[in-house]
Amino acid sequence: MSLTERTHYRTCHLCEAICGVEIRLRGEEILSIRGDPDDPFSRGHICPKAVALRDVHEDPDRLRHPVRRTASGWQVISWDEAFDEVARRLVEIQSRHGKEAVATYFGNPQVHSYGALLGGTMLARTLRSPNRYSATSVDQLPHHVAAYFMYGHQLLIPIPDLDRTGFLLVLGANPVVSNGSLMTAPDVAGRLKDLRRRGGHLVVVDPRRTETAGLADAHHFIRPGTDALLLLALLHTTFNEGLARPGRLAAFVDGMEALRGICSEFPPERVATATGIAAGTIRQLARDFAAADGAACYGRMGASTQRFGALVQWLIQALNVVTGNLDRPGGALFTRPAFDAIGLATGLGQRGTFGRRRTRVRGLPEFGGEFPVAALAEEILTPGPGQIRALVTAAGNPVLSTPNGRRLDGALAGLDFMVSVDFYINETTRHAHVILPPTFALERDHYDLIFHALAIRNTAKYSLPLFEPAPDTRHDWQIFAALKRRIEALDPGRRGNLRTRFGARWLTPRRTLALGLRFGPYGARWSPFGGGLTLSGLARQPHGVDLGPLGSCLPGRLATPGKRIQLAPEPLVRDLDRLRASLETTGAAPGAELLLVGRRDLRTNNSWMHNSQRLVKGPPRCTLLIHPDDAARRGIASGSLADVASRVGRVSLVVEVTDEVMPGVVSIPHGWGHDRPGVRLRIASAHAGVSVNDLTDERALDELCGNAALNGIPVLVTPAPATPSAALA
Repeated sequence: MSLTERTHYRTCHLCEAICGVEIRLRGEEILSIRGDPDDPFSRGHICPKAVALRDVHEDPDRLRHPVRRTASGWQVISWDEAFDEVARRLVEIQSRHGKEAVATYFGNPQVHSYGALLGGTMLARTLRSPNRYSATSVDQLPHHVAAYFMYGHQLLIPIPDLDRTGFLLVLGANPVVSNGSLMTAPDVAGRLKDLRRRGGHLVVVDPRRTETAGLADAHHFIRPGTDALLLLALLHTTFNEGLARPGRLAAFVDGMEALRGICSEFPPERVATATGIAAGTIRQLARDFAAADGAACYGRMGASTQRFGALVQWLIQALNVVTGNLDRPGGALFTRPAFDAIGLATGLGQRGTFGRRRTRVRGLPEFGGEFPVAALAEEILTPGPGQIRALVTAAGNPVLSTPNGRRLDGALAGLDFMVSVDFYINETTRHAHVILPPTFALERDHYDLIFHALAIRNTAKYSLPLFEPAPDTRHDWQIFAALKRRIEALDPGRRGNLRTRFGARWLTPRRTLALGLRFGPYGARWSPFGGGLTLSGLARQPHGVDLGPLGSCLPGRLATPGKRIQLAPEPLVRDLDRLRASLETTGAAPGAELLLVGRRDLRTNNSWMHNSQRLVKGPPRCTLLIHPDDAARRGIASGSLADVASRVGRVSLVVEVTDEVMPGVVSIPHGWGHDRPGVRLRIASAHAGVSVNDLTDERALDELCGNAALNGIPVLVTPAPATPSAALA
């Protein structure tokens, strides 16, 4: 009997681009995964990662049932046994040592599951611990800080109007490889080519000549960590040459003259040596940006994960405002997503928080209820009241993704208890006492709460499950809900009032999504027969719906008092003193040290795509990029092995000598380092590479907000005396 073939449409969840995919099946067998040409947003585009949806779904290394770590190895246990043990241990530890003794860490993949986002928040509230951590503070925290102080809400992040802009200035970002990142945009390469075909201009500023720079009109090398100085010089030129034209924004902007005064201290000549960009080049770049018919400045990981990340993101916004390119078609605009989490939050008076509490050991500030993850290891290792003794992780691998991963690795080994919601035994979860594996994306429904809110166009798409969940499995939100119920049963004082308890049980993630869509900006609201958006109606549109281009929405969208843009927020202005001090030493005669920056690969998403053979095959990609001049001085050749050492660690890996990086800079990709004992990722372990975060330093921070400075780390590079197996993988 022949099996029926069928076609399923959904969104790929393996990166931020939210590309539509067409999956052909015969029975339960996946025959092919292609781009969906009828998806109005991605228009048939996919990247190589999408085909790995099948690999993860079928991966024999993926856990399907809870496991407990024992002296003789991992033991499969029942869900009830797992939930009971986890709840009992967490409550016991908090009863003995206080609520702060249990910490939570949510990783990057959490954002790709709306059920995990909503369910994880409920569990964190039930634990009532101030010790919350996430991947935010090794990633985009400076974006949120700038948005919070300038626009009134941490999620009010303007998005470049990529399809209509006339000039895109990119700092420390590689959107051709990242597919946007805080600028959700499928097929960035095609859209950038369209930009140039319509007469627009693309300029990239980066210590490495990236894949995006390869498509640009111009690329300028910049010394790592000096982007804020460049932006101040661009603003200086803009003000000094009469190019500041905020237009309609002027009616609701505060701080224009204060910013003008600040920028007067930073003429291009003052920053040229420090940045490595000539004063004349800086001036011409400012003129070209100001003269463009619609321009947007965009900065991402390299601009954020440095010592002055918050200043950089503030000054990027300031450049867009001063030139009148904020809230303007072709410039940078705010989204109007169908599920408008920002509108819901601001309507309830929730704008975010900053500095309400500080970490116990170093006094680092919280933001949005979370502490910087660079403090996690020391909060575990330092004895005394408030010490973290237990950890809940979900969809994260901080051993590979946070600074000084080896130190955190050791800290996790000493915890009294650890539980991980994850379906892999990876470099982090191998320390867990219990692992609770959720279903994979193809077994659950899907809606991108976050990435629709960061997209270059307003769209909406809901995907039904492709497969029925396997017997005796749980979705991520069901895991969080079960833990919440058991913890409350053991400690009834954690329960809310009757209304809260009823709401928590009734408002499943799917019902929450349905309500959010119905009462969002395009929703049907109370009308059962209206033409507005509903979840059931969206489910009948498997390719998604196009809700139109981004549009002007200010000042109404602002969440600041009086709905005014704060162009010179006092905490950011104060932090300029730190930048001024750095300018006195930056650009001094180079010594033996080089500056380390990261990079990413199109077939990689952080550390969690290396157990797919199709994504790791080919020549090794975990290599050290070094400029020919720097290699020659050290007697290092392409294909040889080099030792790279920082304050916190040393790794050895294969060298690529290339003028792709500027002199004085070396680059190692992030996400590798699968050589730890106890990891159960057979393919990843066979292509282990090294972890760049065995070199990054937990002491290197953006001191304003605590975001990790993963770029610009001083390192020593020398020929390696031997051939370590990790380097050859």
